[in-house]
Amino acid sequence: MRTDREGRGTINILAADKLMENPRLYATFLLWLMSELFQQLPEVGDTEKPKLCFFFDEAHLLFTDAPKALLDKIEQVVRLIRSKGVGVYFVTQNPLDVPDKVLAQLGNRVQHALRAFTPRDQKAVKAAAETFRPNPALDTAHVIMELGKGEALVSFLEGNGTPSLVERAMIRPPSARLGPVTPDERKTLIGKSPIKGKYDQAVDSESAYEVLQKRISSNAAAAPDQQGAPSGGGLLGQIGAIVATVFGTDRPRGHRLSTGQLIARSVTRSMTNQVAGKVAADLGKSLGGSMGGSVGRAIVRGALGGILRR
Repeated sequence: MRTDREGRGTINILAADKLMENPRLYATFLLWLMSELFQQLPEVGDTEKPKLCFFFDEAHLLFTDAPKALLDKIEQVVRLIRSKGVGVYFVTQNPLDVPDKVLAQLGNRVQHALRAFTPRDQKAVKAAAETFRPNPALDTAHVIMELGKGEALVSFLEGNGTPSLVERAMIRPPSARLGPVTPDERKTLIGKSPIKGKYDQAVDSESAYEVLQKRISSNAAAAPDQQGAPSGGGLLGQIGAIVATVFGTDRPRGHRLSTGQLIARSVTRSMTNQVAGKVAADLGKSLGGSMGGSVGRAIVRGALGGILRR
């Protein structure tokens, strides 16, 4: 949201070409971004100009196969973030790509030509025409299909906050070049950016899953050395050592458990019977008959009971 010495704003472009290949992840990321702004920016009310404007290109990717909870959250953010001085613009080819709840919150509209070749196209033309404030001197549904290059139907909010009558207008051509920048041009622009070095470095943080896997692997490897000899009990002994490490019960006698370990021990106790029954059934199949099940159950309960009593 920086401005230069003349008060002109800065345009930031997010190259989301790879991110857009996963529409749900793309929608979740952008929703998180707007939610963070909504939580951190102060209330400014109805300002003459917004402090920040978002233009979401290919907006249909935000709503394709999106769950209802995500759509409700997007609607809420779009409705409330305006009081923070933030404007949101959705750019898409078909107005049907934007849900009605979100479309109802958009005050400024620019609609280029639509062609109705299929029943869905005809429905899109009708929907686009109905979203504008009617103009008695203009047949909106008919004009949309005959617009030429550079023409559009426009309707913006007036001073009192009401949308203006839809009008047919010529759009000023862009001053920039039409077409993508070359890799060398992009590299030059990034090199001159004042935030160079902050967002152009890839960061692959270590996840909680990776931390736990390393901890389990290291403790399992160190368990024989700590006890002076490989733990007895075969497979059940190894399972007991890993469970004891994960739940923090592998400790000297008299050592006080933390609150988290006490909770884990309580949960593990409640699961003992279920685990014992499952493992005992598998052992019973190999040992044979009800005797095998009884022996297996006794072994498992003994192993897990020894862990929990430590």
